[in-house]
Amino acid sequence: MAKILYGTHYVSEDELCLGLFEMNLQTPGSKGLHRYQIVYVMRGDKPAEYRRDMGPVRKFKVDQLRLPGGAYDETTDRYYIEHTVGELREIADRWRLKPTFKDRPLKHVEGKTLWQKWADQLEANKNKKEGRLVYG
Repeated sequence: MAKILYGTHYVSEDELCLGLFEMNLQTPGSKGLHRYQIVYVMRGDKPAEYRRDMGPVRKFKVDQLRLPGGAYDETTDRYYIEHTVGELREIADRWRLKPTFKDRPLKHVEGKTLWQKWADQLEANKNKKEGRLVYG
């Protein structure tokens, strides 16, 4: 069964927010890519989507972002929301001015990349959980 997502024409800064996304999407009429700020809020007991066109993608030097503000629990059929629209917009504004992540290759640690070290740690945890001893 398909779920319908409601739309809204306004959001308030102090309204509880499920999430805020800034994504590059095709404009209506296929006139190019624009950055859209998509905000999910609650209307009654259902989530609703608000979209704001922020302008052409070329004017943004930072990547797209997704900021969760809450979550849906399927077992209880409830939404748990921790942030407001204003809080998530403030985080997004700060991130746009000074991104915290940089595009750069992962550093090598003792001849292995961080991904390889992470995979080794996962395997070691699995072996420990299963009672296996690995030497060497």
